[in-house]
Amino acid sequence: MIRGLKTRGFTRIIVVDDGSSDPTGMLAYQEGAMVLRHLLNRGIGGALGTGIKAALLYNPEIIVTFDVDGQHDPDDIPRLLEPIEKGEADVVNGSRMLNPAGMPWSRWLANLIANFVPYILFGVRTSDSQSGLRAFSREAAAQIRIMTSGMEVGSEILAESAERHLKYAEVPVKAIYTDYSLSKGQSITVGLYTLMKLVLAKVRRFTL
Repeated sequence: MIRGLKTRGFTRIIVVDDGSSDPTGMLAYQEGAMVLRHLLNRGIGGALGTGIKAALLYNPEIIVTFDVDGQHDPDDIPRLLEPIEKGEADVVNGSRMLNPAGMPWSRWLANLIANFVPYILFGVRTSDSQSGLRAFSREAAAQIRIMTSGMEVGSEILAESAERHLKYAEVPVKAIYTDYSLSKGQSITVGLYTLMKLVLAKVRRFTL
């Protein structure tokens, strides 16, 4: 994934090694990425929070978050940048559900159910709350607070965007499904667990 990003002109690449036991960090470093390592596994929310904070130190115009399970295509990134560059959006979500060709029905159903959760809890509409490909303007990234640690972070980002009146947009992206990428991400079981954590996050946000 790092090589794919580099060949498309992306040079400031930050990899968050979330307490892995394999040589992820070493390999990423050898490929020229800045590597930040969590001593303990904190989950995707924790990794995103660390990566975005580090990216802001570069004073970037736009930050892109990119899951590295092989499901996303670096060629889709320019599509996410365009609405921010035109001033039409502050936060852009790459939606697999706008063009779900090839998506297994079980994954389609799990994602569809997951999309109701941010609407019910936070009043936010989305076609793909669990996308791993997002873009933020510098100002938006600096405002969004990530307090959750797991896959509920996708819905939390949407809720933060709405609460802070950030302009939100979605663009279609394709998903690459392999045995490995299908072993990650959303499922019915993971979805129920995520729902429980989102309810807790809703209570926490309400009491702050």
